[in-house]
Amino acid sequence: MAACLQTSPLLAGEETQAWAPPARPPVAGASVNADQGARDALAQVARMWFKAEWQNYAATFVTPDGRIVDNANGNVSHSEGQGYGLLLAVYAEDSERFDKIWRWTEAHMMVRPDHLLSWRWDPQKGAITDPNNATDGDILVAWALARAAQKFDRPDYRASAALIADAIGATLIKTSDRGPILLPAASGFTHDDQPDGPVVNLSYWVFPAFPTLKQLAPAYDWDALSANGLKLLSAARFGPLRLPPDWLSLGGPAPAPAEKFPTQFGYNAIRIPLYLAWDGAPSARRALSGFVNLWRGPRSAGPYVIDVNSGSAEQTLDGAGYRLVLALARCVALNLPIDEGVIKARDSLYYPNTLRLLSLAAIQERFPQCF
Repeated sequence: MAACLQTSPLLAGEETQAWAPPARPPVAGASVNADQGARDALAQVARMWFKAEWQNYAATFVTPDGRIVDNANGNVSHSEGQGYGLLLAVYAEDSERFDKIWRWTEAHMMVRPDHLLSWRWDPQKGAITDPNNATDGDILVAWALARAAQKFDRPDYRASAALIADAIGATLIKTSDRGPILLPAASGFTHDDQPDGPVVNLSYWVFPAFPTLKQLAPAYDWDALSANGLKLLSAARFGPLRLPPDWLSLGGPAPAPAEKFPTQFGYNAIRIPLYLAWDGAPSARRALSGFVNLWRGPRSAGPYVIDVNSGSAEQTLDGAGYRLVLALARCVALNLPIDEGVIKARDSLYYPNTLRLLSLAAIQERFPQCF
């Protein structure tokens, strides 16, 4: 979601212990380089685990009519959350819930004339309270619809996905002095809107979605956008920890933390290592190296919201989902298995628990050796 449009950051929730599905099959040795037979067995268990965890997630955060509830922000719904819910439903092969989530999203958020989604719906108002879009939400919804079209044999989903993908390309991909960029929203982030604009959010580059968007809207250069996202990420390393901020200015002689936003690696940027790991391309895996020491396992402190200039910790990212994101990054980049307790722990709040489910989806699809 566009964090600049929020009144407060998400607060991490209390952890609970998840139901325990069948135990992992044994894998000889300490390495996660399992042979193919063990890998297939791990993949099957990971899929079973994910589907069970999705049922718990859906019972907690998905209303009967398909609204994803952010219980740390007044029970609002946003396009990011609807997109995440759709994506998770596809991975869980839950066609009934997918359709309910999409129908609610279509009825309540597809209210703009340009085929982008308005980003925030408030149950107290029963209506959209901010008509602006949030580009990550648009990307997630289009990606999920395209995957569902194939999984559930629904060409109508693909048609809707193509409309959204084309709108993203037409409205939100822009040229700049630093190559093609992705505006975080249709309004509020250009050089006319920000004193140091354009301002971008690198966590809105949902790298694993871009190949699908390329198929949906081939008129736009998604490959160049993806490559430039990695280039910007390489340039956006600040302070002693060499971390990117949530919000990045591209209006000066060099990329810099945006003036009107907190100079933090925080609730937005924590998604960057998730998307890099999930993408799986060699260039994305190389970019993971900058994140692997943010949390080193169950015996270490953190992770933290960090001031990128000073490197100081400002508050704890105290949720199991944040730790699982970084544990996945360490598994993909360093070949280190994920501690079972990290995989099992749940969160009570929407955002960290959603990141947890997304990490489990990536594991069951691409990295069962990490399970």
